[in-house]
Amino acid sequence: SLCRYYSALKTMEQLENLYLPRVSQYRFCQIMIENLPKLREEIKEISMSDLKDFLESIRKHSDRIGETAMKQAQQQKTFSTALQKQNNVNYGRNMHLGRSRILESKNEITLKRTFEEDDEVEVLTAQDLVDFSPVYRCLHIYSVLGDGEIFENYYRKQRRKQARLVLQPQSSMHETVEGYRRYFSQIVGFFVVEDHILHVTQGLVTRTYTDELWNMALSKIIAVLRTHSSYCNDPDLVLELKNLIVVFADTLQGYGFPVNQLFDLLFEIRDQYNETLLKKWSGLFRDIFEADNYSPIPIGNEEEYKIVISKFPFQDPELDKQSFPKKLPVSQSVPQIYIQVKEFIYASLKFSESLHRSSTEIDDMLRKSTNLLLTRTLSSCLQNLIKKPHIGLTELVQIIINTTHLEQACKYLEDFISNITSISQVTVHTARLYGLSTFKDARHAAEGEIYTKLNQKIDEFIQIADYDWTMSESDGRASGYLMDLINFLRSTFQVFTHLPGKVAQTACMSACQHLSTSLMQMLLDSELKQISMGAIQQFNLDVIQCELFASSEPVPGFQGDTLQLAFIDLRQLLDLFMVWDWSTYLADYGQATSKYLRVNPSTALTLLEKMKDSSKKNNIFAPFRKNDRDKQKLIETVVKQLRSLVNGMSQHT
Repeated sequence: SLCRYYSALKTMEQLENLYLPRVSQYRFCQIMIENLPKLREEIKEISMSDLKDFLESIRKHSDRIGETAMKQAQQQKTFSTALQKQNNVNYGRNMHLGRSRILESKNEITLKRTFEEDDEVEVLTAQDLVDFSPVYRCLHIYSVLGDGEIFENYYRKQRRKQARLVLQPQSSMHETVEGYRRYFSQIVGFFVVEDHILHVTQGLVTRTYTDELWNMALSKIIAVLRTHSSYCNDPDLVLELKNLIVVFADTLQGYGFPVNQLFDLLFEIRDQYNETLLKKWSGLFRDIFEADNYSPIPIGNEEEYKIVISKFPFQDPELDKQSFPKKLPVSQSVPQIYIQVKEFIYASLKFSESLHRSSTEIDDMLRKSTNLLLTRTLSSCLQNLIKKPHIGLTELVQIIINTTHLEQACKYLEDFISNITSISQVTVHTARLYGLSTFKDARHAAEGEIYTKLNQKIDEFIQIADYDWTMSESDGRASGYLMDLINFLRSTFQVFTHLPGKVAQTACMSACQHLSTSLMQMLLDSELKQISMGAIQQFNLDVIQCELFASSEPVPGFQGDTLQLAFIDLRQLLDLFMVWDWSTYLADYGQATSKYLRVNPSTALTLLEKMKDSSKKNNIFAPFRKNDRDKQKLIETVVKQLRSLVNGMSQHT
């Protein structure tokens, strides 16, 4: 024991200084004097051996010591939070005075563990885990022998080595929360022991030494956490890591170690947590869109209506007046998306808690992460959805309606965040939600896709057109493919009545213009060499049907004959050929008042040459019939004049 070694040293000191000099002439005294240094060395070696055992013991137990310290810090924090909620005025003072030190008394560590089975607090003393006496003994012996500094240097060197080992993480640490917990416990255990040594021994370690050690450890810890947390794709694990870092930081702060850098690191990890959340929510949004039937939600009774509006802030006074059963304009994905945005806000908030930040900062963080969810994740999912092949015109119309209602709901999400953080939206620093742009962009994309898909459907009908370009006379009725096309357009535009006016009108105008252009291209196709007058008459019957459709106001809101003007180029071209009104065309060409103002000379020339070839081949204007010969000459003359007009135009350009 310490007393035995210490009294032995005292005895040797008395012998050496007091008794042996008196009897130095005797041989046995000389032998004793020679042996005293050896005895001292033996005592030093024995105490050093004990110290090495101690160092091994604290290396083994640092995990357990740290785990207990962190539990105590967490319990104290929970208790303090409860006190704070009761507005206990002594809260701040008590926290300051009751420093959460696990090693409280001079010679022991008091370790408290709560056992839930019997609701009792069991107190574990230092002797259950670590016996500190070898340190005191060894320090004392070396000090008595004047080698205090040697001991001090040895102890510090060994502990630095242990620190480096403790700070080296397992390669798989990032895979489980247990891996992180073990890492933190060992580090806390290490510094709890050093704090104890600092407070119960004089000079073995100093505050400067522990601060240097902590600064070295802190930079290593931050580098390790930065690397390992970046491997993690599970938001739940990142959240658990954050909670561990907070407890770790709070525990060490209780021992006087500065931990601000850890909270700064948590801000970096928070960005990464949000990235993992955004990935997760991207999948959730995709699943919701995949499962949607893109039909208005049927509501059978008041109960069903209440369930839907409890999930989504739907307000429509007109719909409220209608009796049950009725339909909400939105499809089932709308309330589901809205709920998921709120769930994301809650998930994002979980990380912001305990970060030692103000409500204003947390409010700002929540708005920024929600903006990312809307403008990046949800926006991308919507854009991808709109481009999917199975999304037809009906679905696109529903998506436009859905995004309109989601956009209107953004203000309720603003209120939702304000209620969580208790920060008023009128605060100058409050960031706004940019969801409006997300839904507007999605709508524009859906509108563009509607115009594209409409044109594709028109092309499909045009491809099955089967004109007999050599027919001597028309069938007397419009072509079947064209009537099918017009019926398709009529039923499609009925679905468009739910769309905002401008979209329906643009879609209708776009479809009519595309149909007109497609019919014109069919006539002027270079592969088509001959066209008879009968084919022109048949084609005219089809264009009349297009004009009738345009004048029937398939979509409300067009002024006068705006929609019919989509077919004006075709109409004037066909009239010119049907009436054979070349003298008027040539005389009035270039004048604003010309009734064939929209007929381009090159277009007229292309069609006329197809008819000329047809008349030659079919012998319609046989050489021995004078009238026909005259007509053939007239065609030749018109062709020449048209060519000169075309050449004149090309020279001007």
